[in-house]
Amino acid sequence: MAVRMTLLDRTHGRVRRGRTGFHPSTTVDDSPEAAVQVKRAIARAKEGDREALRFLYIKYSDNVYGYVRSIVRDEHEAEDVTQHVFAKLITVLHKYDDRGVPFFAWLLRLARNAAIDHLRSQRSTPCEQVVAPGTPSHEHGDDRARSLRTALATLPDEQRDVVILRHVVGLTPVEIAARMGRTESSIHGLHHRGRRSLQQALIELDAAPATMTMTERAAC
Repeated sequence: MAVRMTLLDRTHGRVRRGRTGFHPSTTVDDSPEAAVQVKRAIARAKEGDREALRFLYIKYSDNVYGYVRSIVRDEHEAEDVTQHVFAKLITVLHKYDDRGVPFFAWLLRLARNAAIDHLRSQRSTPCEQVVAPGTPSHEHGDDRARSLRTALATLPDEQRDVVILRHVVGLTPVEIAARMGRTESSIHGLHHRGRRSLQQALIELDAAPATMTMTERAAC
């Protein structure tokens, strides 16, 4: 536990500097110590440890953003796709098996697929979607995911970002404020309005029960 907190504190230091949005990055710490930390975080994240998932998000989000932006060629769309990649990571991380394939390379492959899916959806659908189409195993899950994507798309950008960062990624209001360059009180306001607007949108879509599972199944 002490090791985990030390590693998280180091990474959270990047967030506390008060950046706005993502900063594209091509550098990754591939030292032996970093490799051990990532391996431990992956193992804990597979067990449902949200702190470990948060660590992976903070460590790699700028790298993923830079890579995705080089594909979609739009910084705002790249931010949306990057958030989707880490939302989806919650449900697909168990598929990663370290057999000579570095986690970062596996994550970039996931990001590439998400970016390509996004470009394809843009060709056929004029409205922007936050969460790219997934492959649910049941028709009910497919309908719920479609309703959630539609509802999220109705939110103003900042409300949508706060809802995703809070409930999908699991960041705290303080961390979201630092990430977005806003005050903590403004994040609370955006979060409250975003959840209320999302609930109303789901009611209008006759999908109100999805509000109860949004925090757990947004990436389905």
